[in-house]
Amino acid sequence: IFLSLTRFSLNRKKMNLKSERRGIHVDQSELLCKKGCGYYGNPAWQGFCSKCWREEYHKARQKQIQEDWELAERLQREEEEAYASSQSTQGAQSLTFSKFEEKKTNEKTRKVTTVKKFFTASSRTGAKKAEIQEAKAPSPSINRQASIETDRVSKEFIEFLKTYHKPGQDIYKQCKLFLDTMNHKRDLSIEEQSECAQDFYQNVAEKLQTRWKVPPEKVEKAMDQIEKYIMTRQYKYVFCPETTDDEKKDLAVQKRIRALHWVTPQMLCVPVNEEIPEVSDMVVKAITDIIEMDSKRVPRDKLACITKCSKHIFNAIKITKNEPASADDFLPTLIYIVLKGNPPRLQSNIQYITRFCNPSRLMTGEDGYYFTNLCCAVAFIEKLDAQSLNLSQEDFDRFMTGQTSPKKQESDSFSPDVCLGVKQMYKNLDLLSQLNERQERIVNEAKKLEKDLIDWTDGITKEVQDIVEKYPLEIKPKSQALAAIDSENVENDKLPPPLQPQVYAG
Repeated sequence: IFLSLTRFSLNRKKMNLKSERRGIHVDQSELLCKKGCGYYGNPAWQGFCSKCWREEYHKARQKQIQEDWELAERLQREEEEAYASSQSTQGAQSLTFSKFEEKKTNEKTRKVTTVKKFFTASSRTGAKKAEIQEAKAPSPSINRQASIETDRVSKEFIEFLKTYHKPGQDIYKQCKLFLDTMNHKRDLSIEEQSECAQDFYQNVAEKLQTRWKVPPEKVEKAMDQIEKYIMTRQYKYVFCPETTDDEKKDLAVQKRIRALHWVTPQMLCVPVNEEIPEVSDMVVKAITDIIEMDSKRVPRDKLACITKCSKHIFNAIKITKNEPASADDFLPTLIYIVLKGNPPRLQSNIQYITRFCNPSRLMTGEDGYYFTNLCCAVAFIEKLDAQSLNLSQEDFDRFMTGQTSPKKQESDSFSPDVCLGVKQMYKNLDLLSQLNERQERIVNEAKKLEKDLIDWTDGITKEVQDIVEKYPLEIKPKSQALAAIDSENVENDKLPPPLQPQVYAG
């Protein structure tokens, strides 16, 4: 299966994993190194393979060191010039010429020493810390009580090296020297420790091939045993160290997967029918393998768990479709297995494999292929959105917040041997889901009506205010009372009074 998949991925320039119903965009070409060397890349190496990444890393590191040196030299020259100019103006008043030269020399020596310490602080500090630890307590590699697994691996490694005779003794000395060196470099960053391990793998492999003329198949076996021996002893120091954010990434991925518990195989177009007993058994085995990865201490053993999980996935697809599985079906199913299993410390395990596994295993072979797909699956889960699942943004947000869940399987689609209780349970769940949706619609409409009423009231109030401001109400003073007709007739004030009605008896 792996050979056909590899041939398929290399012959086709682009393989799109998107169907009409979902938005998963992952080309098989993206699994390869972006430099075009033909090996598998890795997101942790920014898309490069192990070899190309180390080349880019060394270039960037040398450039940074050169820039730091130039900056330090420039700052030192500026300080010396400023110091000389200040002392030349005050030297006659404060110091004699001889004392000035002595102080200047001491200051210059101090600055040079400071610059040197700036670039060698990590190694010297590490050596001092190691000396202090050795003075306080014996070496952990001597007096520390080794675990049962460490003792077993050490005995197996010694027994294995006996078959190599003279090269075996040299290999054992090289491994012991490397472990002692790593014990004195605990203060280095995890990336620098990873680089030391990768350099050690490369040097030992070259010696096995060139100096000791070991056949290629025996070189691979020897490198596997060397990795097992070294990483079993280094596991507790380099797996998820406190100086990194691996644990933070683990919690973020775990929380993300928990929030996506509602994702169904149909949303991802997973070609797996779990109602078939054999398929269901394969799915359970795949989940078990991906979870078991966290219990292993050797990077190669963790890779073996990923490979076993992937093969169970291919078998499940083959049984369901009754035909050989393709790469188009593998990645969506792997995503579904990761979502369903939620492996513990997923990011820490991926980082640990990337940093300390034999790079040849990640660059080629089925282990490298499956590991690269797992990295792509995790990256897809972290960026999964509504479009990827062919959902509306509203439904996606409601599912993510737990307000509702996708409709369950209809009872008519159950197999005949399913009990009535299970069918009734799914009917009730479907009914509750519908009632919940109706209630949400009613609440939304009520809120909308309330908002419309508030907006209408505010609108009327504003219109009234506008009218009042445009046509203000003016209140005029009260006018005088009307007088009698002849009240102003002053000249004829002797006129007889007005006639009064009289009543006559008739």
